[in-house]
Amino acid sequence: MADHAARVADLAGLDAAVSDCFACPRLVDWREEVARTKRAAFRDQDYWGRPVPGFGAPDNRTGRGGAGPPATPPGAASEPRIGILGLAPAAHGGNRTGRVFTGDRSGDVLFAALHRAGLANQPTSVAADDGLALTGTRIFAAVRCAPPDNKPTPAERDTCAPWLHREVELIRPTLRVVVALGAFAWAAWWPVLRQVYGVRPPSPRPLFGHGAHWSGSAAPALLGCYHVSQQNTFTGRLTTEMLDDVFTRARQLAAVD
Repeated sequence: MADHAARVADLAGLDAAVSDCFACPRLVDWREEVARTKRAAFRDQDYWGRPVPGFGAPDNRTGRGGAGPPATPPGAASEPRIGILGLAPAAHGGNRTGRVFTGDRSGDVLFAALHRAGLANQPTSVAADDGLALTGTRIFAAVRCAPPDNKPTPAERDTCAPWLHREVELIRPTLRVVVALGAFAWAAWWPVLRQVYGVRPPSPRPLFGHGAHWSGSAAPALLGCYHVSQQNTFTGRLTTEMLDDVFTRARQLAAVD
């Protein structure tokens, strides 16, 4: 896996390689079972049922057949300065649509916030061909397949890590800040420091929390944000104002105009 990821030359090649991964049997079985059985509301749709690649700048195309707008919108930053790191695709969201955070309630919250922050051209994300484009921002997950109960195992996280490491390596020249959505993503970032930046992770590790901020001299800043899950948004643990504060801070740190 690590050798395969390291040989990928660009993001388009990485997206294609991620989409063709069968490394974790439990995740393969689950993503394909969900795609076969479907949710009743989506029974007439063809599920993606494969790993979900990253999405956003520089070209705003997704791995599902290269779908997406034909080019980055005029005036949009063409290189990713902000990274958003999530946990894994949702079974009936990204696993259905083929684009990360697309077609589920978490994505509704996330892209509405990105639109308010001036980082997305529209507030909704419903399908891979809906015209969504991000400005100076790329979204990716620590684990690329939808896991049962939304809980990947440590072994699955580690198996998938080379895809994350290579994606960050490819956008390293411009990446300035990473927003970690939840404690799982926060923990998944520390190995990236060593593998991509050659930086020893801090010890002890900074604790995750909403608004937590870590900065190093040779790596992007890291911001913590509660995950945009229904559990957090419906209960008020994560509010619109809290989410907006994080992306305002991310824009400032990344110097996105």
